[in-house]
Amino acid sequence: MAKINIVDQNNTKVGDFELAPEVFEVEIMPEILNHVVRAQRASVRQGTHATKNRALKTGGGRKPWRQKGTGRARAGSVRSPLWRGGATTFGPQPRDYSFKVNKKVRKLALRMALSSRASEEKLTVVNAINLDEIKTKAFAAIAEKLGMTKTLIVAKNADKNLELSARNMPHIKVIEADKLNVYDVLLYPQLVMLEAAAQDVQERLK
Repeated sequence: MAKINIVDQNNTKVGDFELAPEVFEVEIMPEILNHVVRAQRASVRQGTHATKNRALKTGGGRKPWRQKGTGRARAGSVRSPLWRGGATTFGPQPRDYSFKVNKKVRKLALRMALSSRASEEKLTVVNAINLDEIKTKAFAAIAEKLGMTKTLIVAKNADKNLELSARNMPHIKVIEADKLNVYDVLLYPQLVMLEAAAQDVQERLK
């Protein structure tokens, strides 16, 4: 079982964290990661785009001219898709883009994403980040000591001081352990997990 350092918010080693191989040493299969990320992104699409078909267009109830004898093509409505100002044929309609991904596949993909960060040595475990007040400047000093650039921070529970202090920092996101997902792990090159959150995630994914 591999070990990585546990550091404090000053980036000083305070212990070791054992990485479970079934969570942090999983073979990475890009097709599974791609499938889960597409499903996650598809589920947040609104799908509210729409065009008007003939049933939704107003007007056009009267036949523009008689069927025969005018020398012109037959026409039944000025709202025909062939006419300027007419309806749209086969245009987009409101729909649900989401598709199902099995729970086991989602968990496997998350293990793969975490394994990717561990193998790249982009995973840092911090015993705790303590902020006495909501202050971006104080958090920025901690982030600099920990070498945070584009970073995802995982906390076990909601921490108002941490979340609001980090909110104005570009490229840094704080997320709770039970909301950890494949897309965010892959989006942020650096992963910082608070020790309690790392233990919780590891136990849940074993």
